Amino acid sequence: MSSPLNVIFAGAPEFAAGHLQALLDANINVVAVYTQPDRPAGRGKKLTPTPVKALAAAHDIPVHQPTSLKGEDELATLKQYQADIMVVVAYGLLLPQSVLDAFPKGCINVHASLLPRWRGAAPIQRCIEAGDTETGVGIMQMEAGLDTGPVLREVRFEIGEQETGGELHDRLLASGKTALIAALSDIADGKAVATAQSSEGVTYAHKLDKAAAKLDFTRPATALSNQVRAFNPWPVCHTNLGDKVLRVWQASVVTCEQVGEPGDIVQLNKTQAIVQCGEGHLALEVVQLPGKKAMPVRDLLNSNNAPLALGMKFS
Repeated sequence: MSSPLNVIFAGAPEFAAGHLQALLDANINVVAVYTQPDRPAGRGKKLTPTPVKALAAAHDIPVHQPTSLKGEDELATLKQYQADIMVVVAYGLLLPQSVLDAFPKGCINVHASLLPRWRGAAPIQRCIEAGDTETGVGIMQMEAGLDTGPVLREVRFEIGEQETGGELHDRLLASGKTALIAALSDIADGKAVATAQSSEGVTYAHKLDKAAAKLDFTRPATALSNQVRAFNPWPVCHTNLGDKVLRVWQASVVTCEQVGEPGDIVQLNKTQAIVQCGEGHLALEVVQLPGKKAMPVRDLLNSNNAPLALGMKFS
C-alpha cells in the first residue's frame, strides 16, 4: 500500500473473525472493533462474547457493542477514531447513512455470494439449499440498501456436489481474506474500480433458524439432500421419529425400487436407512439421537435395540 489505512472493523461470527485476523496478519492498523453484544450461550446460558470481540480483546483493540448505530452519541464515538475506512463482515446491523458518510474512504463489506444473488444474512447456506452449482465472495462498497452496493472484487468457484455449509464457509473465508487485503491495497493506492450490480437475478438469503431445518418428506429427495448439506453444521436438519427428534447430518439421493408413503423407511442396508420422499428416495447416512453424539447409521443398525426399523415413519 502507498499509504497505510486506519481501519474500523465491524463483524461478529467466526467468518468475520477470520477476516479481522487477516487484517492483523497484514499489519493493517485496526483502530477499533464493533461487534454484537455478548449473548447467552451453551447449557449454562453464560454470557459469551462474539468471536470478533474475543480476537480484538486478545490484541488489545478497543471494542464497542452498541445495539444500534443511529444515535448521535454513537456517531461521535465512531468519528473520534479518525479512521479512513470501515470494513464490515457479517456484522448484523444496518449502517445508517451518517455512518456510511463518516469515513473518507467509505465503508466496504465482504459478502459470501455472487451479488446480486443471495443478498442478506445467510448466503452460504441458501446457495447450497437452492442447488446452486457456483458461488463466490465479493468485496462491495456499502450504500444504504441491503447489499446493493457496487462490487470492487469478486472470486468465483464451483460448489462441490457433496459440499456442506461448513465446508463452503471455510473456502469462502479463505477467498474472502485474500480478496479483502487486495481490495484495501487498491483503495489505498487509488486503483480501486467498482462495478455496479445487475438489476436482474436478485435473490435474498433469509436468516437461518431451527424451523428452516425441519425435513418435509413430501418434498423431492434432491431438495432434502441439498437442505441437509446446507444446514450442516448449523442448524442441522431434523425430523420426528415418534416422540423423538432425529437430527440428520448426512444424507444422499439414491435409487430404490421399494415404494411407500413420504416419510416411510422403505429399505435398510448396511450403511443407510432409505426413506420415501415426495419424489425419489433419500438415504440417511449420519444421524443423531437426542442426548447422543452424531453417528453413522451403520453403527445404529448394528447396535442392540436399533432405533431404526423397516416400516417406521418420519414426520
